Amino acid sequence: VQLKETGGGLVQAGASLRLSCTASGRSLGNYAVGWFRQAPGKSRQFVAAISWHGTVTHYEDSAKGRFTISRDNAHNVVNLHMNTLKPEDTAVYYCAGLPGYAPNRFYTMADEYRHWGQGTQVTVSS
Repeated sequence: VQLKETGGGLVQAGASLRLSCTASGRSLGNYAVGWFRQAPGKSRQFVAAISWHGTVTHYEDSAKGRFTISRDNAHNVVNLHMNTLKPEDTAVYYCAGLPGYAPNRFYTMADEYRHWGQGTQVTVSS
C-alpha cells in the first residue's frame, strides 16, 4: 500500500490544521495507522495512533487534548486534527501503516510500521 499525507502548511500559533493520510493500491481499512513527526535535527517522534478498527487511539503527551486521530475506512483515509498549534509542533509529519491483526491494537514505535508516506510539512509561526 502507498500512503500519502496532505494538509500541511504554514499557520500561526493557536491555529488548527487537519492532516490526511490516504492510501492507494490497497484499502487502509485493515491497517493500524500512526502519525509521527520529525523536526530538523531531531529524531522521528510518535504523535498519535489508531487501531484498524478505529476504536482505540493513543497520543503522545504533548498531543493529548489538542490532536485527534480519526479514520473513515469507507473513504480510505485517516485524519489528524491538530488544534491550538504551537511553534514546537513544527515538523514534517508522516503517516505510517501496519496490517492490523488485532482490531484494537495500536503501535507507537516507528520500527513497528511497514509502510510510510513521504511526509507533509507543518510550520507554526509564533
